[in-house]
Amino acid sequence: MIISASRRTDIPAFYAEWFHNRIKERYVLVRNPVNPHQVGKISLSPSVVDGIVFWTKNPAPMMAYLSELEKYAYYFQFTLTAYDRDVEPNVPSKNNVIIPAFQDLSKAIGRDRVIWRYDPIFFNERYTMDYHCKYFRVLASRLADYTEKCTISFLDFYKNTVRNMRPLHVQNEILEMQYELAQRFSEIAKEHGFYIDTCAEKIDLESLKICHARCIDKERLERIGKCRLTLGKDPNQRSECGCVASVDIGAYSTCKHGCLYCYANYSQSTVRRNTVAHDPNSPLLFGEIGEGDVVKERDMKSCKESQITLFDL
Repeated sequence: MIISASRRTDIPAFYAEWFHNRIKERYVLVRNPVNPHQVGKISLSPSVVDGIVFWTKNPAPMMAYLSELEKYAYYFQFTLTAYDRDVEPNVPSKNNVIIPAFQDLSKAIGRDRVIWRYDPIFFNERYTMDYHCKYFRVLASRLADYTEKCTISFLDFYKNTVRNMRPLHVQNEILEMQYELAQRFSEIAKEHGFYIDTCAEKIDLESLKICHARCIDKERLERIGKCRLTLGKDPNQRSECGCVASVDIGAYSTCKHGCLYCYANYSQSTVRRNTVAHDPNSPLLFGEIGEGDVVKERDMKSCKESQITLFDL
């Protein structure tokens, strides 16, 4: 079983203590986002958790707890863009906080376990093609020694995204713009010794030697964990997504970064209400088990086949 922590919220940035407590107690409770009264009890025992993928914009609060993850194979998907506070209002200073955090995390766990994400990409009057390329180069110069690759994707217009992004007057980019940006990013990446792939994009960039990413990546987890995993494609993701199956332990409308492009927050008032109900000692990310809730222990098992031999390495 692979744990996703989390596509729905930034656990390392805002809920590191909670996650630390969940690891200590070896389980977590997760509400079904479609039917909130259905609550799954998810084991976090190393005997069944074959890997953990963290998604974050700021891992600094979690750095103190990394030593407690030694029994797990894990890596970070780390989003770091060139957007300002008009797009990412509550993300700390990129120069003073986030870039150093990226470097420190990589030094602590290795560059193969820190994946740089520059996404989602959109264009408007301020965030032009040249703007993205200029600052991607700046970021690449600071991050190249600390990661193997950068995953990019272009903005998808979910209902919440359309509403929140309206003041930014986003352009409807065409395939030619996407191809040009990917080509220029690829050239910058090559200069700095890493590579580019794409997350759940339909555009074919094979001519640029840009492949589709597997953000929850079986092969990467096998290398980190030194074992073989029997895992199939995640049926709950889009057809373009290459991720293997995982269990997400986050909750929607709990991320306090406030990014306008975010699909996971319904509204900032909902985020405020939910985060006020957060208790780091609770098995739930926020709130309590109430009348009408049904808690069911999920049947979890390891997907490990066998230990990798010297001939597999």
